[in-house]
Amino acid sequence: MAKKKIVKKGKKPHKNKVTSRKYSNYKIEGDKITRTSRFCPRCGPGVFLMNSKGRFYCGKCQYTEFEGKKKEEVKEEEKE
Repeated sequence: MAKKKIVKKGKKPHKNKVTSRKYSNYKIEGDKITRTSRFCPRCGPGVFLMNSKGRFYCGKCQYTEFEGKKKEEVKEEEKE
């Protein structure tokens, strides 16, 4: 007969949690605080859009806005 493995039970080791990096979305200039990224139009103030490879993305509601299409539309309007 094979021996059974002994499984230790008890306290699990502590794991550090990833901290929120909302401080990186603001910039302090003198007495004023300015936002560096945009808010989500669906979720409202407080939920920032992620800027990645020419698109803006909301992680809460999955709203996506592509940067390239907006620029092309503006250029076409200027030509007319």
